[in-house]
Formats: sequence, C-alpha cells, structure tokens
Amino acid sequence: MNRRVAVPFPPKRIISLVPSQTELLFDLGLGERVVGVTKFCVHPTKAHKTAAVVGGTKNFDFEKIKTLKPDLILGNKEENYQDGIEQLAAKYPVWLSDISTLDEALDMIRRVGLITGRKEKAIALATEIAASFASLKTALEPISAAYFIWRKPYMIAATSTFIDDLLLRTGFRNVFTNLARYPEVTAEQLTAAAPQQILLSSEPYPFSEKHVAEFQSICPAAQIRIVDGELFSWYGSRLLHSAAYLRSLISAD
Repeated sequence: MNRRVAVPFPPKRIISLVPSQTELLFDLGLGERVVGVTKFCVHPTKAHKTAAVVGGTKNFDFEKIKTLKPDLILGNKEENYQDGIEQLAAKYPVWLSDISTLDEALDMIRRVGLITGRKEKAIALATEIAASFASLKTALEPISAAYFIWRKPYMIAATSTFIDDLLLRTGFRNVFTNLARYPEVTAEQLTAAAPQQILLSSEPYPFSEKHVAEFQSICPAAQIRIVDGELFSWYGSRLLHSAAYLRSLISAD
C-alpha cells in the first residue's frame, strides 16, 4: 500500500479483520495474541472463543476495538471498507494487504510472519504452498469457465482477481476476460459466453445443488459444479490445501 506502518515488535494485541489472515495468524502460532476477529473468521473454530468479535469485514465495532487496545490491526484493501480502515489507521497501526495473485498472497504470508516475529515459520509455510502449486498439472486443454460468487444479481469473478489467478493456474479460461473484478452479469451474457463449465462458489453466496438446475436452464450444454469458495479465495494458510483441491477438479472432469 506504499505506507509506513510503525508496529511494536513483536505485537502482543492483534486484531484481524480478514478471515483468511486470522487463520494464518493461528497457524503461525499467534493465537494467544489475537484479541479481536470478525464474525466471518470461522477458522479456526476456537477463534470466536478466544478473541472478541469486532463486527464484520465491512462494519467495524469501533468502541469494542477501542477497549481491546490493539497494537496491530490486519486488514485487506478488498475485503474491508476504506472509511472504516481510515478511521482505525488514525488511531492504531493498521497493516493492509492487497492481493490479486498467488505470488502476492505468498508475499503477504512472509510479511505477516516478519512483523509478528514468526519469520522462519512464515517462510516455510509460503515455500510449502509455492511447491504445491509448482507441481500442479493443469488441464491438457483450457476449459472455458464462469465462476459465480453471487445470485440476485448474478456476480462473477472476472480478471484481476485472486480467484481468476487460481483458475488460470488450474487450466481454466475465464470466459469473462473482457470484464474486471466482480461485475454483475445477466443470463443473456452467460448464454452468449457459453462456458464449458459454470463454477458456483460456496461463498460468499451459499450456492448449493438446488441452484444447479437454474444455471443448467441458462446454459444447457455446460457442466455445473459447486466448488469450495474457501479453497479458491482464502489467501492465507488454507492455500496449503488449494492445489490438491484444484487438481481434483481437473482429474474429476
């Protein structure tokens, strides 16, 4: 983010405003230092028992955060909201990640390890994740696909997103390369794009088998699949399991 953030070393009272980074902190052995998390920080399950819930990713409880007296707050440019982050940054050390590729995710892991005193463990974790993706064999022929994250309105993950980067690494070709970020699309646009596969993410919208017929009626020739949104979009330590999962999607095709 091109900002200098002064953080006491090592920070002892950490608030995480990003679910995937919360899980990362615990996996780096920092659970006892995490004093605040969001209601969406569901991994590990003990996070909500050992840390206070300070709202959602886009609506912070400023008064509760004040009582927690954090010496480090971890956020993310995309998942959090600018006004809230600016209010917090005026009072506390706020470190923001900005991630749209696997390489940026690995850099984030190493940096979080550095500023929290877990440098070696974070480097080892990033190295293991990188190796798992290096051995990922992509589809023999590119598979055209559309990745849906929301319903009513339909929203997809297009270019310049972390999801798109993982799709490309797996051998999928995003049919909405003409669009950026997370745009709304119509059924007519989906029909015209004619993807071979339509991937319905389990989050943030909870797509399930009951939605398959809806998309099958729009693209009768497409294969409709429910996919694990966490393994496609969580860019912390959960990436340890992503490459194997992505490999299974191709081998099961």
